[in-house]
Amino acid sequence: MKKSVVIRMQGEFEARPIANLVQEANKYTSQIYLEVDEKRVNAKSIMGMMSLALMNGDTVVLDVQGEDEEAAIAGLEKFLAE
Repeated sequence: MKKSVVIRMQGEFEARPIANLVQEANKYTSQIYLEVDEKRVNAKSIMGMMSLALMNGDTVVLDVQGEDEEAAIAGLEKFLAE
């Protein structure tokens, strides 16, 4: 299941919010990837997520596959939108 999400986070998307996003992704058993332009990284990997250099207002595609994919997309979308 794929869904486009616009990042609407307060402040800059630096180490702490990225770590929190990775923690959120690790709550789910599904495989979770974020896609930005030509890059695709595992949302459960802190190093991969930091390599994306995400900014407020960027659009990412959540690509989630697994038994709890709907809950994972809802949780990650909520995290990225607040």
